Amino acid sequence: MPSLTDLVRSHTDLDDEDVSWVQLLQADWQIIADLSFADLVLWLPDREGKGYWAGAQMRPTTGPTAYVDDVVGTFVPIGRRPLLDAAYSQGRLVREGDPEWRDDVPVRVETIPVRRAGRVIAVVARNTNLLGVRTPSRLELSYLQTAADLTQMIANGYFPAPGQRSDHADSPRVGDGFLRVDAAGRVVYASPNALSVYRRLGLGGDLAGLSLADTTRELVPPRRRPDEETLSAVLGGRAHRDTELGTDGDGGVSLIVRSIPLRPSGDHIGALVLVRDVTDLRRRDRELVTKDATIREIHHRVKNNLQTVAALLRLQARRMDSEAGRAALEEAVRRVGSIAIVHETLSTAVEEQVEFDEIADRLGRMVTEVSAVGDRVRVRRDGTFGVLRSEVATALAMVLTEVLQNAVEHGYDAADDTVVGEIVVTVRRIVGRLHLIVDDDGRGLPDGFDLDGSTNLGLSIVRTLVESELGGQLSLGSTASGTRAEVDVPLE
Repeated sequence: MPSLTDLVRSHTDLDDEDVSWVQLLQADWQIIADLSFADLVLWLPDREGKGYWAGAQMRPTTGPTAYVDDVVGTFVPIGRRPLLDAAYSQGRLVREGDPEWRDDVPVRVETIPVRRAGRVIAVVARNTNLLGVRTPSRLELSYLQTAADLTQMIANGYFPAPGQRSDHADSPRVGDGFLRVDAAGRVVYASPNALSVYRRLGLGGDLAGLSLADTTRELVPPRRRPDEETLSAVLGGRAHRDTELGTDGDGGVSLIVRSIPLRPSGDHIGALVLVRDVTDLRRRDRELVTKDATIREIHHRVKNNLQTVAALLRLQARRMDSEAGRAALEEAVRRVGSIAIVHETLSTAVEEQVEFDEIADRLGRMVTEVSAVGDRVRVRRDGTFGVLRSEVATALAMVLTEVLQNAVEHGYDAADDTVVGEIVVTVRRIVGRLHLIVDDDGRGLPDGFDLDGSTNLGLSIVRTLVESELGGQLSLGSTASGTRAEVDVPLE
């Protein structure tokens, strides 16, 4: 299905400002569809004047759809839909005509010109499935009247409202809670859901006839409501904005209030105010924040404990008389340190995932700094590891540490001060897998080396981690210029 931008570029002469206006309309037209109990289709004029392209479509959540299939991307030539032609050419709402029949369903069609800066740039067709029409209740009459006001605003260029969009991803919808206020900000009608929301705030009576802003001030403590200007603008129906407010305590309520001023003919006649109870959402948000903070604190403490263990091992190594024993403890210090680096990164991460590039670079520096060859051997990374899950990152850190350590210790002669080398860590992510190659330019593997028959502890650790923990494959061999270790592990 083509996007709106693709259709505009391919078939219309709309400029960037026209497209932005249409996109603003799209951002809010679910409200109009729900208030109208009707499907909306945005028709864009063809640049050659031959007809109209369906650029976008919205179905109502409050009634049956009039379109079983999607129509986006379809073309209607001039003359086939007279209501479209009339709305576009005459710049007026067109409601005349008999119902259309689609799949044995009668559909009433109305067309609304979309005006910007005095020009009609598109047409919205409102399609009502008449099989779902019944004697309207007061709620439905209020919906329809508000929809009529909004469509008149579209035709006159007063809607959508320009400016910054709402930053609430959970902005209220019509069914969450609907209020209609007059020009003075007094409630003309409140839906049962809206009344229930205010009951939760502590309202004892009805909302009808009350000033919505004043009533909310009485129910919501100052610390849980926005500044006075925002409160008056939103709840008084004077600004196209939303805000969040609520009550305190364990049983506190949180709600989002959104206002859309109504001025179908230019003068302010009132507003549509939508409210949504987001108490449970905010409670879950707080629980997630607490959980994330707890997990980060755990990683921080694990890191501290690992560093303490490493320090104890380091102290023990200094007291060892046996060179072999001291070397073994120093290797253990490095292994513990590599795990500590992962937990240190996780202690500052928002999620249980880490950017592994920084960890890999730190491991490369750590291995060379504590080795006998020092800065005469350099570790260079080619490619990016990207983001890895914590369990993969921990195991891979151990693997990389051991492979680099083996390359430094066995590939270069520490007693030769003239030795200069480079270890290249090449990493690629290919179709759900991570492929890691560590190449050194040292002296290579000894003759007759067999990975399966090796008793080296470091290599045993690497094989266990790669094959058992990560479910991957390990290979080790000599090259023309040194040694190559390859690790291939799945990421999914």
